[in-house]
Amino acid sequence: MSSGLELRVGNKYRLGRKIGSGSFGDIYLGTHIQTGEEVGIKLESVKTKHPQLLYESKLYKILQGGTGIPNVRWFGVEGDYNIMVLDLLGPSLEDLFNFCNRKLSLKTVLMLADQLVSRIEYVHSKSFIHRDVKPDNFLMGLGKRANQVNIIDFGLAKKYRDPKSHQHIPYRENKNLTGTARYASINTHLGIEQSRRDDLESLGYVLMYFLRGSLPWQGLKAATKKQKYEKISEKKMSTPIEVLCKGFPPEFVTYFQLCRSLRFEDKPDYSYVRKLFRDLFIREGYQYDYVFDWTILKYQQTQALTRPNPSAGAPGGSRNAVPRESREKEKYTSERARDDARRAPMRESSHARGGEISGSRGISSRKPEGGYGPGADRM
Repeated sequence: MSSGLELRVGNKYRLGRKIGSGSFGDIYLGTHIQTGEEVGIKLESVKTKHPQLLYESKLYKILQGGTGIPNVRWFGVEGDYNIMVLDLLGPSLEDLFNFCNRKLSLKTVLMLADQLVSRIEYVHSKSFIHRDVKPDNFLMGLGKRANQVNIIDFGLAKKYRDPKSHQHIPYRENKNLTGTARYASINTHLGIEQSRRDDLESLGYVLMYFLRGSLPWQGLKAATKKQKYEKISEKKMSTPIEVLCKGFPPEFVTYFQLCRSLRFEDKPDYSYVRKLFRDLFIREGYQYDYVFDWTILKYQQTQALTRPNPSAGAPGGSRNAVPRESREKEKYTSERARDDARRAPMRESSHARGGEISGSRGISSRKPEGGYGPGADRM
């Protein structure tokens, strides 16, 4: 950060430490000077070749008021930087996936899917498609909203229809890949203009990534980025949906079949998709209690830290000296975690002040894994 930038933003916020790097700028922790409330501050150099922060701030304002949409507190120019101040949020789903040893349970994935479909539906209802649906761009909230999924990073979003007339953008081909290759739809790889169906197909890959632990087209080696994208595309197209979803409930195959059957201008049946996953959730006997995998893991870690050392004061004592007590405590882990979930399991301080799960920000702090350009054709 240049010394030309004052440590105050908009005469309201104090700029703190850097908490991440986004695709188009750096992200800092900020504090409201009067109230002490923490926020996320996204900085973009005014000298950048393809400025996009102003565009992104306008999109947030269009989306303002929707569930899981962070509030823009302030936007302006200070010194050599375009600056956007947003709500501070918790860890991303990618952070939490890593925290849970890179695999999520069916229950957690279905609870997430319910919210993720709704977030994408809301963005679409405002005449925009996201075009970069990936785990890094969904963040959990903090405090009372710790169980709420938030959608962020609209730098690549594009208007797909006229907001008043609902006239859809025209079908086009020979488009560069916009977004992240790992989660891009097959049509995006083929150079076809993106529409609502592509956001949903990308979401399907995100869900399978969580369930499987990885996708078949990860880790492919190539000399250039273009060649890597071609390899990803080939592997994606040659992997049948049934193979991708093998070992998991048939609803996931149904989901992909639905996404891939949509025509360019079709409106997806979001309610049907939610019902598909909710019915599966009920059939599996799960409770919609907001006890995610990380809720239990976090609770277990807390218990491990507070549990006394069983061998303390007993020289040569066996580590198995108190197995019954440990087992009884574990028996209640899920119930207690459920109670904690209702009282917001992911405490604000554990993220905003560097807790065990990293990623406290109101804006994306990761560079995209592939994808072209700043989305210059999006409006």
